[in-house]
Amino acid sequence: MLTSKHILVAMVTDKPGVLNRAASLFRRRGFNIESITVGHSETPHVSRMTIVVVGTADMVEQVRKQLEKVVDVIKVSDVTGKGTISRELALIKVKANTTTRSEIMQIVDIFRAKIVDVSADSLTIEATGDEDKLTSLYNLLRGFGIKEIARTGCVAMVRGGGKSAVIDNEVLKDIE
Repeated sequence: MLTSKHILVAMVTDKPGVLNRAASLFRRRGFNIESITVGHSETPHVSRMTIVVVGTADMVEQVRKQLEKVVDVIKVSDVTGKGTISRELALIKVKANTTTRSEIMQIVDIFRAKIVDVSADSLTIEATGDEDKLTSLYNLLRGFGIKEIARTGCVAMVRGGGKSAVIDNEVLKDIE
């Protein structure tokens, strides 16, 4: 069976412990979560969780169904291949001196990233984009010496007028 990367979007109630219960479900089933991000959604008291996992379509569908049964999980959608927009944020601290600084700045400019901190021996770069873009930037900067890196993980939504996870209005009444 062919394994591939899947992006799941879960709408969850904004309560303590939801992230732990969701992550535990993946752990119990032997799935490695590549990235997981959580933040407020457009709906009060509802958070949006974006989970990236690798597995077969059948395995991921089974986990998706089980995740929907977890307490405080409202709706889960597999948005893989549905015309999604996905982005990550990376902060990369690179060794820099007077001779390498201008070359690093040119690379940053090409990737439409920005320098957010400058010190005598380093530059900190902020970059957003898909995973491939950030990996390419990282690989180019690695030659200068990476001092530190922090990446957010994937956030994703369906393009155009569609919603990634539509929530029934009756469910929303129970949350508030």
